[in-house]
Amino acid sequence: MLTVISRPLVRIMDRYLPDPFVFVVVLTLVAALAALLFEGTPPLEVVAIWGDGFWSLLSFSMQMLLVLVTGYMMASTPIVRRGLAALAGLASSAGGAILLVSVVSVFASWINWGFGLVVGALFAKELARVVRVDYRLLVASAYSGFIVWHGGLAGSIPLSIATEGHPFADAIGVIPTSETIFSFYNLAIVIALFIAVPLINRAMLPKEEDSVFIDPELLKQSEDDRPRTGTPADWIETTPVLSMFVGAMGAAWLIQHFATGGGLSLNTINFLFLTLAILLHGTPRNLLMSLSEAVKGGAGIVIQFPFYAGIMAIMVDSGLAASISKGLTGFATATTLPFWTFLSAGVVNFFVPSGGGQWAVQAPVIMPAAEALGLDQARAAMAVAWGDAWTNMVQPFWALPILGIAGLRAKDIMGFCTVHLILSGAIIAVGLTIL
Repeated sequence: MLTVISRPLVRIMDRYLPDPFVFVVVLTLVAALAALLFEGTPPLEVVAIWGDGFWSLLSFSMQMLLVLVTGYMMASTPIVRRGLAALAGLASSAGGAILLVSVVSVFASWINWGFGLVVGALFAKELARVVRVDYRLLVASAYSGFIVWHGGLAGSIPLSIATEGHPFADAIGVIPTSETIFSFYNLAIVIALFIAVPLINRAMLPKEEDSVFIDPELLKQSEDDRPRTGTPADWIETTPVLSMFVGAMGAAWLIQHFATGGGLSLNTINFLFLTLAILLHGTPRNLLMSLSEAVKGGAGIVIQFPFYAGIMAIMVDSGLAASISKGLTGFATATTLPFWTFLSAGVVNFFVPSGGGQWAVQAPVIMPAAEALGLDQARAAMAVAWGDAWTNMVQPFWALPILGIAGLRAKDIMGFCTVHLILSGAIIAVGLTIL
């Protein structure tokens, strides 16, 4: 049944979905026109807002680029490749490969979204080396697990409101994770998706004649074929001494960080991946060979994230994001507010694809509405969180790292991801409004 549904969606996306760069340019124009028409923002002010905000995500852009690069370098080490190959060996068929990568992706994304993106992509590549399976669906399955991230251990909104002194503490107080991440309704949604996502992906597996395969030879790691010269420079590049020294420093910092109660963050994940890559590659030359392969997939992040920063600035500073939230929640009741909040967050996420940024925009609208209607603030916050995660399925912003690692285009996977958008949306909406 889902194969019948996904086939036309895949064809539509392949035909009409442009490159993610074109997509973000179109979103920029849409946001600018909406600010002009609906918020009455003068044209020159829109341009000023856009330009002033254009570079506001530089730090985050570098973090995301390092997620891709350090994760790739770690996974290209011999020991990790052997581990992934052993795990991939558990799949003996195309359907088994789809189920396996889906389960791994959901679990890894629930632990940490950056970890999930990298692990899912690299595991998909390893599976494609050993199993003949539609490569588009395999990578889409690796990405589909990302749907659970904002209900998981690294969810930015629930972690933010559980922190003393958070920006909205005066209005809603500090809300512990027992009422958000570990609440009954949230765990029920996560469990339902943990079951549904692999089964949906398996049900979308195309027939042999409709599948797109990749030559396993194209997925092989490049080998260092440079001759050894015996010079001091050559010795420095090929000795493990320097790598072991700096790797030991990194390991010592990580042990101290976690021993003193430090948690997982993007910086910590990247530091962990880089330290492991340095230690496991053994020599600077091997590490740099891996780096040269890793950076090839990062072009989309470098050029597109500044445009998203500009869009976010337009949406926030013009008041457009707040207007969207008010428009969709203004007629809600205590029963329906979680649903309309979830829906509004999904819409806003297309223009503000950042959990923290979206919370800053929507919280001043959602929190007073929840208080006025007598809705639990924790549930209202999680409705925003799940809305943010939901439309990531068809938002190329977060798919860029996994596409860069896999070597695919957004249009290759978005048809399959649209099915997840529809079905996961129903599961999340029921969990937020009924449970």
